[in-house]
Amino acid sequence: MIKKKICMLGSFAVGKTSLVRQFVQTIFSEKYHTTIGVKIDQKTILLDNEEIVLLLWDIHGEDDFQKVKASYLVGASGYLLVVDGTRLNTLETAVSLQKLARDTAGDVPFVVLMNKADLEEQWEVNDRTLEALREKNWPLLFTSAKTGAGVEEAFMMLAQKMTHC
Repeated sequence: MIKKKICMLGSFAVGKTSLVRQFVQTIFSEKYHTTIGVKIDQKTILLDNEEIVLLLWDIHGEDDFQKVKASYLVGASGYLLVVDGTRLNTLETAVSLQKLARDTAGDVPFVVLMNKADLEEQWEVNDRTLEALREKNWPLLFTSAKTGAGVEEAFMMLAQKMTHC
């Protein structure tokens, strides 16, 4: 059985924990849970007729007071950069975390998740900004931890990229 470490990266309150809970347990809670340090979950998936255990490292959100430790990223097979579409500054944090991840884990696959798609009418991230990400060849998906939209697809897309790189 193959095991793959996936790191969840992003600012505080972008929905990293909610995305993991939606993927692993198919549940969503309106209650905000601050992640302290790192919380590890796992889910076994079937990909190309092979069982793969995804070790999901839900790392605390980065803000002005707390930076993500590079040591959390060591050994990562891939990562999800989570952005809250309603808060443009979370995209800037994601860009800096992508550099940290690349410098620490190497050139491993990643996917940018524009989370909170259910609140799209409140988004600060606009089409021009999204197009700039696409021009950098950053894989981009729209997700909603609340409704579950795009969540399974996001983890499966990353798993596919990790097993074929």
